[in-house]
Amino acid sequence: MGDFLLEKESSDEKIRSILAKKRSEGVRDQDIRWWFNMGDLERRILLKVDDINRHALFAKLREEDGLGEDEAAKGVRKGYPLFGDPDAASHSTGEDRPLPYELRNRINSYVEKRMQTDPETFKKEIEESSTFNALVREELKKGKV
Repeated sequence: MGDFLLEKESSDEKIRSILAKKRSEGVRDQDIRWWFNMGDLERRILLKVDDINRHALFAKLREEDGLGEDEAAKGVRKGYPLFGDPDAASHSTGEDRPLPYELRNRINSYVEKRMQTDPETFKKEIEESSTFNALVREELKKGKV
């Protein structure tokens, strides 16, 4: 499907509009191919794994760290990227809003690299950001993600 979307982009205004919006969020052709060339089941599994990890962190912050719901939710937004429709303001706004799903692979690679090369600085940058998504957006602007 990713190859199809990129192939039809030049001749289909709807596809061109959708992809232009994604590109404005930092998505590249390789990201579109990676995400949409996967099968639907594989994409759903990746999203479910993200969901499980977020819920596990939320539960840990509530139970082990004794945080209230709002503070635990804030901790989850600091600890994990949240993916979805960047235009959906139901979760958050500005730099904190959801990241496009297509960026998931690049973000994971970026996180792995940062944790291997300079984990203390990376953790400090996360703490200083309003959310993990805000940090990712800043790093996208710098060309680091």
